[in-house]
Order: sequence, then C-alpha cells, then structure tokens
Amino acid sequence: MQTQQTTRQVPPTFRVVGTEKTITLTDFHGVVAGYTGRDPEAVQHHIDELAAIGVAPPPEVPMFYRMDSDLFETSGEHDASDNLTSGEIEPLYIRHEGKFYLGIGSDHTDRDIEATDIGDSKRACPKPVAGEVIAVESLENLDLDQCTARSWVDGELYQDGPLSGLRKPADVVERLLARTDIGEADFMCLGGTLPLLNGKFVDGTSWKLELSFPNGTTIEHNYKIKKGSL
Repeated sequence: MQTQQTTRQVPPTFRVVGTEKTITLTDFHGVVAGYTGRDPEAVQHHIDELAAIGVAPPPEVPMFYRMDSDLFETSGEHDASDNLTSGEIEPLYIRHEGKFYLGIGSDHTDRDIEATDIGDSKRACPKPVAGEVIAVESLENLDLDQCTARSWVDGELYQDGPLSGLRKPADVVERLLARTDIGEADFMCLGGTLPLLNGKFVDGTSWKLELSFPNGTTIEHNYKIKKGSL
C-alpha cells in the first residue's frame, strides 16, 4: 500500500465566516465517514455493487475510517501517486474546544487501492479542506438538506445537487462518538458525498469545491494534485 506522506508546516487554521475569529486545531482525530446515505436500500445496493467486484462489505453502516490527522490540510497543494485518484465534495464536521463548526473538504481517494481495501484507499491520499468554516450553534438543528454542493475537476462540473440524501449531521456525529474513543477531544470528520454526474471517477489535477446555503452564504475551496510525487 502506498500511503500519503505529509509534512505539515503549520496546523490547520480556519476563519469563522462572519466573524474576525480563527480557530486552529493542533491535536485532533481525523475521520472519514462512509456509507452515510439516508436511504438504507440505496446504501445496501451500493454495498452489493462493491461486493460484486470483490470489495468486502463494511462491518457496520455508516462506517468510520480513522485517518492520520496530518492528511487534513488547507494548503491547496497536494501530492499523489501515479494511481487513479479522485476527490469529491463532502461536508466537514469539526469539534474544537467543545464547539462545533461546519466546513467542506474532499475525500480524495486512491481508486486503484479502493478495489481491495476502502480504508487504505482513503489513507493513501490527502484530505484537502477549505480554510473557512461556519460556527454551529446547535448540531441538532443543523440541516443541510437545502444546501447545494458542487465540485469541478479541471474546469468541468463533476457533482451538483443537494445534500438531502445524506444522514443528518447530528446523526453522523452521534454515531461517530458512540463507536470510537474520541470522547471530548477535537475532531474533523468528512461526512459523505453525492453521486457523480456521469458516474465515473476522473483523474484530474485541479479541483474546486463549493457548498451554497439558502441565505446566500458560500464556502469554496480550490486545490491541486501533483501526480507521481509519492
């Protein structure tokens, strides 16, 4: 297995939208949540599709894959192997000093490794995250159903749709904390994604992520992948 090696120059720092505040996470748990679809029949269909090509079913749904925290960074410049890798926009749930924040990130994944081990495929790539977050007053009341998520790869629209197909943020976080030893510590958790427009992974080098809210607020992130650098 090839594993992404990242030398973090500085801990990830986020600007809180609408304020002068920034938060910096220096010691946190990194997690990617998988199989977070709200429709259990659709999730099972996806599991069956993967099983048909030799990917073992997850031991539980949703599944939480623990990541090296160094994979989560806001730099916008990342390395990857020569394998087929691709990203996708996901909501990013952050807890820092007991308070919750919402951001966006990309579960960039090695699709070659994914055919044999999903967890390893995720750990083999960086997890690019936007440098802006929104403060969440109540996780229970955080509803992303009316938000529109989009991603582009090398200038071409790749994903476009609402997040209403995902489990509610509170549901994901509650299950994460119940199933892991995170306790009261800080964490970042990517919370799932929406289907690709053409259903095919694209091995691009320039990625753009965007999450738009009904009130006009938008969080964006651009990142580049340098191939063959691992």
